[in-house]
Amino acid sequence: MDGIVTDVAVGVKRGSDELLSGSVLSSPNSNMSSMVVTANGNDSKKFKGEDKMDGAPSRVLHIRKLPGEVTETEVIALGLPFGKVTNILMLKGKNQAFLELATEEAAITMVNYYSAVTPHLRNQPIYIQYSNHKELKTDNTLNQRAQAVLQAVTAVQTANTPLSGTAVSESAVTPAQSPVLRIIIDNMYYPVTLDVLHQIFSKFGAVLKIITFTKNNQFQALLQYGDPVNAQQAKLALDGQNIYNACCTLRIDFSKLVNLNVKYNNDKSRDYTRPDLPSGDGQPALDPAIAAAFAKETSLLAVPGALSPLAIPNAAAAAAAAAAGRVGMPGVSAGGNTVLLVSNLNEEMVTPQSLFTLFGVYGDVQRVKILYNKKDSALIQMADGNQSQLAMNHLNGQKMYGKIIRVTLSKHQTVQLPREGLDDQGLTKDFGNSPLHRFKKPGSKNFQNIFPPSATLHLSNIPPSVAEEDLRTLFANTGGTVKAFKFFQRDHKMALLQMATVEEAIQALIDLHNYNLGENHHLRVSFSKSTI
Repeated sequence: MDGIVTDVAVGVKRGSDELLSGSVLSSPNSNMSSMVVTANGNDSKKFKGEDKMDGAPSRVLHIRKLPGEVTETEVIALGLPFGKVTNILMLKGKNQAFLELATEEAAITMVNYYSAVTPHLRNQPIYIQYSNHKELKTDNTLNQRAQAVLQAVTAVQTANTPLSGTAVSESAVTPAQSPVLRIIIDNMYYPVTLDVLHQIFSKFGAVLKIITFTKNNQFQALLQYGDPVNAQQAKLALDGQNIYNACCTLRIDFSKLVNLNVKYNNDKSRDYTRPDLPSGDGQPALDPAIAAAFAKETSLLAVPGALSPLAIPNAAAAAAAAAAGRVGMPGVSAGGNTVLLVSNLNEEMVTPQSLFTLFGVYGDVQRVKILYNKKDSALIQMADGNQSQLAMNHLNGQKMYGKIIRVTLSKHQTVQLPREGLDDQGLTKDFGNSPLHRFKKPGSKNFQNIFPPSATLHLSNIPPSVAEEDLRTLFANTGGTVKAFKFFQRDHKMALLQMATVEEAIQALIDLHNYNLGENHHLRVSFSKSTI
């Protein structure tokens, strides 16, 4: 190709070879052989393309129906999860763009992925197809802003030196003072875990440390990269994007801090450079195998139960695409697999009610079926795929009635109720209309108070007549040891109570959640992130 295409389409030559009218490549058989774009009043430049069969793969992709105000960075971020992006041409007046990837294979992966899941930019669906062109040749002097953004992205992707002396526009890349980002999550209808943040932000470079906390009733995080350029690129690509469809919006700023001091590796904070740190909640530090997995800096953490929030192949790429806000995470959407298979249960002790209570901490359990021929296993149907993922991540590997339970996604789509008149010995129970569901109200505060099983329990709805001694005795009667107790200073309806072990706390929660304390007060029990 001898031609050059420039950045901004101001005027387009009319005629049978006009490539950019309406839907650019919707009629590939119209014998199009060239396109002419006038940029900023300069002479027309020819860009000759080969005639090709409809939809024949090319590493150049043609993107249509872009929102008017969309930036180069957002378009480049569409391609990032699939491989290196080597060129971009924005046709602002036409709401279109051409994106060139390093390999045809990367382009094929991207087209296949987005044909299954409609990509969105700024909440508008956009359309991606193969271009007639095998490569993009752009005039770098006129396409300077796009090239600067591309260079920043390439520097991050290939871990090259940061930006060379290219002129960069203020809305593209500006020098970052800090490798630490402050992240606020708005509209948090579904919980966002430390592992999900790690998975999303790892696409832009090695994440060294993360600290999560709640401030002003909002979930926030501080995240440290090894290099400020990584922080810069993650902010460019992810600020304002949704983690899940239409909720959990990322608001990202640079932190004034340049280094984070992490004391504990647990579900609230982690230093990936120090896998030996204690967990800080009375439990032992991570076992050496898990510590080794952390140290490898993989984008999906090898923690038992902390599975990728995506139940699909190539999860890391899809997660990054999802993180960049183009798609809601498949497998984490409300349509994901809602049925869990729980095995290695203590068949002498377990009941549908006890499973309903424990799994109900992480979602609204609809049905429970203990298997008739295999009573150490049960199927549990949650209200949606997010809840089943959450329950699996938090409960797999925990001890219930003395046995370490295994929780996986089931291949079943629903839990069948027994046929009418058939006695299955009470092994199946329908909880669809239970008044005890914790998450019925959208945006309920309970969504912000979901924590992994811990030795410390949060108690609420305590009547004024019930004293500390009463509650200590009640919880000791579940077979464990009460190590500490503290009423909330401002509100004696709530308290923290610490058992000797996580297993004892799980047992106490199963036995005493919804326990009638009199005066029409039913005790509410949850796991707490605090220690006493």
